[in-house]
Amino acid sequence: MTFVLDPAAVAAGYRIEVHDSLGSTSTQALARARAGEPGPLWVVTGEQTGGRGRRGKGWSWVAGNHAASLLWPVPPGLAPDRVATLGFVAGVAVERALRRACGPGTDGRAPDFRLKWPNDVLLDGAKLVGILLEMETLPGRGAFVTVGVGVNVAGAPDGLPYAATSLAQAGYAVDAPGLFRLLTGAWVEAERIWDEGRGFAGIREAWLSAAAGLNGPVSVQTGGRMVSGIFETIDEGGRLVVRLAEGDRVAVTAGEVHFGTAATAA
Repeated sequence: MTFVLDPAAVAAGYRIEVHDSLGSTSTQALARARAGEPGPLWVVTGEQTGGRGRRGKGWSWVAGNHAASLLWPVPPGLAPDRVATLGFVAGVAVERALRRACGPGTDGRAPDFRLKWPNDVLLDGAKLVGILLEMETLPGRGAFVTVGVGVNVAGAPDGLPYAATSLAQAGYAVDAPGLFRLLTGAWVEAERIWDEGRGFAGIREAWLSAAAGLNGPVSVQTGGRMVSGIFETIDEGGRLVVRLAEGDRVAVTAGEVHFGTAATAA
């Protein structure tokens, strides 16, 4: 497999490091930063044997799937709350890349890709993509963020506690290198809109236009309590805003989210 950057990413100063096999692209990206790599650098692999998801959960590998991480140097003085909104930049970029890769189906209908707060992408309601942000501050070097993107291109792992799917299962003839190239170009577009957080309003609008569960029932397990109500929006900091039954609004920073019938059963 041949992985290359989109010309727009090359022009913007991004570089690429390609591996046949890695334990984790994000671990490798951070190791490169510790060794003096300035970034921005995409690390991509044809096989990932030790991928991880949110809260230390594993990310199972299926041959032919997509695994890549971006090493992104945080500009000096950029506030942590702005850095945190990079997850929405990633979601918008991934969703755009997927639409460009898949196009309309044989029936002429566009695929139903949806962005699930805070950092998943769904296809027909099932998990297709996981996005993981990690940040590390290096003495004398400043802070670096890794943006890991795992996509079920060829297959979805078995035995998961939630519905999962793949592009192949849904009938889309896409390969990991082709999707990666489109992703690197879409990232440049979305990052320019974001503009170090100054343009988050534009990213927020794009994210909400593809949001899963918007204006429907939601339950969020957060901080040892369950918050249930209607998923109203995300706010200017990317927090999930839930309208409770009595009309009050609660902004959730992190948690396990369930929509629709799963929300009402939670």
